[in-house]
Amino acid sequence: MSGTHDHAEPHTDGAHDAVPHGTLGGYITGFVLSAILTAIPFWLVMANVLGNSTLTAIVIMGFAAVQIIVHMIFFLHLNSRAEGGWTMMALIFTVIVVVIALSGSLWVMYHLDSNLMPRELHRM
Repeated sequence: MSGTHDHAEPHTDGAHDAVPHGTLGGYITGFVLSAILTAIPFWLVMANVLGNSTLTAIVIMGFAAVQIIVHMIFFLHLNSRAEGGWTMMALIFTVIVVVIALSGSLWVMYHLDSNLMPRELHRM
């Protein structure tokens, strides 16, 4: 049966050529950075370096945000060139939606607590 496809040639699709692939060095760099970004907050808590639990929590959240970025760059290979920039746009949209949902939820919970709780319970 004669067809338009020649099965002897390997399948090459131009869409797969644009996908960034990681290298061993990139994965090792990502792993080392992730380990460091985990070890430092662990040390901050275990040694009580900062002395203030609120400040320690804020610093740990900062390290967590940096670690998310490291994972996206070194393990998920997210950059502005991947898939014509659409993955970056999807990420930005997701971050905006999550920030709106979290801040709105915190705002609603704060106002429910302050407006609906009896004053005697606040004094306890």
